Amino acid sequence: MKKQVEKNDLRLMVFKSADELGKKIDEHLLDMYKLDKDKYTFIVPIKENFFEDGHFKVEIEETVRGKDMFMLTDVGNYSLEYKMHGFINHTSPNDLFMELKDGIGACNCHAKNINIIMPLLYAGRQHRRNTRENLMCGRMLHEIDMTSRIKSFITFDAHDQGVEHAIQHMEFDNFFPTNTILESFINDMSMNRLKKIVFVAPDNGATGRRNVYLNSFNSKYIHREAGSFIKQRDYNNLVDGKYPVIAHDYCGNEDLDGYTAIVSDDMISSGGSMFDVIDELKKRGVKYIYLMTTYALFTKGIEKFEEYYKEGKFDGLYTTNLSYIPEEYKTAKWLHVCDCSKVVAEIIYNIHNDQSISTILRDKSYPVKLVEKKFERDK
Repeated sequence: MKKQVEKNDLRLMVFKSADELGKKIDEHLLDMYKLDKDKYTFIVPIKENFFEDGHFKVEIEETVRGKDMFMLTDVGNYSLEYKMHGFINHTSPNDLFMELKDGIGACNCHAKNINIIMPLLYAGRQHRRNTRENLMCGRMLHEIDMTSRIKSFITFDAHDQGVEHAIQHMEFDNFFPTNTILESFINDMSMNRLKKIVFVAPDNGATGRRNVYLNSFNSKYIHREAGSFIKQRDYNNLVDGKYPVIAHDYCGNEDLDGYTAIVSDDMISSGGSMFDVIDELKKRGVKYIYLMTTYALFTKGIEKFEEYYKEGKFDGLYTTNLSYIPEEYKTAKWLHVCDCSKVVAEIIYNIHNDQSISTILRDKSYPVKLVEKKFERDK
């Protein structure tokens, strides 16, 4: 059994929902501190007890007194099961958020600091009030903010960073995995596929993200175009909690013959909008299409993605391991899951040691350097 690191007060509380990612983060931190990965761990052992009446509790098995705690949870992990009144249930974001609060309470105010790492932001898309409804995301942040000893809240690619206005005591840091995704993409691509790229926003809300990707390829070796789609919705009908899209109107250069397209968004839910975007881009002569998203939720499975890939309509989807993806999905040839554990470990290391996180937050020069290096090496 691995021993807790004695000469450092850094500790990780990794919930089952983020177990795989948490173990990788632990290994990176041990490397940073030059400690034996076979002997030591920063992860505090915990028990997550689910009872048949629907209640559950978190029990910490070792002391956390005076420790700098980093709690890691994935509220998007629906694979965990628990039994209630004889029925098998799968965990929901509500279950996992309540479990996080139980973990905070289990520290009994003994921890020196508590830092929350929630890559997929709970209710992140319910960030504003349109009718008579609760501001779910802001309410969640406010509730955590009012808890004693919470130092910081760390998330990735929040749908609307304005939700941080709900807090006033703890730090709120919103990171982007753009460099990690683009590093994998650039290494995979031939120079021919990189020479002409059109960067596409699937809707108005994704134009800022599209511009980040556009500027990440600011190289003399690449000809760049920008395009975006405007969604027309049927606001007379609400289907599955959203107004259905009836058309995608394209804005940008219509002649895209031979281009590689990068379609970027923060999240792919069912993928319906992406399929429409792929079809419209193919009509304009785009040769290769790659989808890039922080969270690939696949709420309706991957069968349609498999179909589109086999028909040659798109060439790949790049996403992260910041939220749960079923193991059987990861075997798909078109799916590339980029490992963000090292970035999370660097964030934890810098915050724990009171070092700047500005370079991690704002470094946008890395993809350009990779592109330049690739073209100059392969001239």
